[in-house]
Amino acid sequence: MYKYPVYQPFLSGKEKEYVNDCLDTTWISSKGSYLSKFENKFSDFTSIKYSTSVANGTVALHLALLTLGIGPEDEVIVPTFTYIASVNAISYTGAKPVFVDSLASTWQMDPQDIKRKITKQTRAIMAVHLYGHSCDMDAIVDICKQNNIFLVEDCAEAFGTYYKTKHVGGFGDISTFSFFGNKTITTGEGGMVSTNDKTLQSRAIHFKGQGLSPHRQYWHDVIGYNYRMTNICAAIGLAQLENANAVINKKREIAHWYKQELEGLPVSMLWEDAHCKNSFWMIAIMLKESSQRDLLRIHLENAGIETRPTFYPVHTMPMYCTKFEKHTIAENLGWSGINLPSYPGLKNEDVKIICNTIRQFFA
Repeated sequence: MYKYPVYQPFLSGKEKEYVNDCLDTTWISSKGSYLSKFENKFSDFTSIKYSTSVANGTVALHLALLTLGIGPEDEVIVPTFTYIASVNAISYTGAKPVFVDSLASTWQMDPQDIKRKITKQTRAIMAVHLYGHSCDMDAIVDICKQNNIFLVEDCAEAFGTYYKTKHVGGFGDISTFSFFGNKTITTGEGGMVSTNDKTLQSRAIHFKGQGLSPHRQYWHDVIGYNYRMTNICAAIGLAQLENANAVINKKREIAHWYKQELEGLPVSMLWEDAHCKNSFWMIAIMLKESSQRDLLRIHLENAGIETRPTFYPVHTMPMYCTKFEKHTIAENLGWSGINLPSYPGLKNEDVKIICNTIRQFFA
């Protein structure tokens, strides 16, 4: 047990009340009133017209790609500096992931590298908003329009994040969210596929429900999947949404505490550029010397402070390194980055203790 875990769910609302209502009424599976309530409230929060709930964030990505008709012979451009699910979902469809490097300033995918990687086979760009920061959506939207390709937004780590005045997920053709236990709002396991296109919403619902025809009982007209969320998970999600603004505000406050306490140390903290309102899903720092990263993590662990490394670039992993690629910034982020505790229950004095422990390491 860590004194300061990297993350823990914030369950202080009506989660128990709503779950008990599911149990009392026996609506515990993939039907029930909490599903539509959660979906509708989620759309209200993000200002994206249509939302359909799913079992987790990974199947949300797969479902989004299926909904767009992505398949073999297609290429999907994706940042190499991302969680593996972004890339695996592309592979599930038979399409080829094409990796791009990151920007040193925001840690997000590099629009100029995207332009270099577009071919006749490119069907989509997957913009992954990492660690609560948004991608450069103006540039990426323009690239998609100029090349007539789809835009998928992976917002698993960016619930509550805004690019300019618009919630992420509302820029692309389709977007996905994750509600795993360490996300800003959680359903335990769960995800959402959101879109402003009614036809895409209908296709997503069709595929996620075993390909069941809406007009004929037990008639299946496509190969579908069982990607549905349970009413119990949706009940938890609804309660989480009711406290979402308070949680996001607290996480932004925690980020400001860290920014102040880390001043003067040989680390750089992922902040927010002028166009982004960062939800700070995780507090992420990068060391100047990658050789010190694991040593600092051990030092913090010995003090009861849990950390985790930033994502290793996917192009370096065995199943995706079929040819040599060099993505210098992504590799530096992957070898040098650390996530620090950022759960909503942290206090200012806790952040001071964590940062003083980091300061002792460099003393």
